[in-house]
Amino acid sequence: MASDSLAQLYARHHGWLRQLLRRRLGCSETAADLAQDAFVRLLARPRQFDSNEGARAYLSTVARGLCVDFWRRREIENAWLAVLAGQPEALAPSPEQQALVMEALCQVDAMLRRLPEKVASAFLMSQLQGLSYRVIGEQLGVSERMVKKYMARAVLQCALVEIDYHSGARS
Repeated sequence: MASDSLAQLYARHHGWLRQLLRRRLGCSETAADLAQDAFVRLLARPRQFDSNEGARAYLSTVARGLCVDFWRRREIENAWLAVLAGQPEALAPSPEQQALVMEALCQVDAMLRRLPEKVASAFLMSQLQGLSYRVIGEQLGVSERMVKKYMARAVLQCALVEIDYHSGARS
């Protein structure tokens, strides 16, 4: 098993993985796409497995993560579409702009998930609710100075997302 090529691994496990994803997602097309994504990950970061069980355990873990990412993205897309539905048609962004907004929203979501809960909460309270650092501190049970530290950490992560976005736009 350790010497299996990716082609052999694909031939041996792709059908099984696609069926596993179809059962979880209820959609054959999405299951096929995510199964392909799992093998693309293996192509990008090759691994060796000692057994079929080891390969399936790894693929199952990757599939679980891909499902979570898919559901999270769908949740963000639904929220974005609800916002768009409430806007006059004349103000509707183009499909290209909509795709860029979706990508940005997903990046912000990923950034917020990487932050500790209190840091993300402080950032959201400040940016979405316009709360002062004093009020945020009271709600989170921390000092105003700690809120400033939380905000610095969150803003740094935003800057890193921005840098990644601009580096990707050039390549």
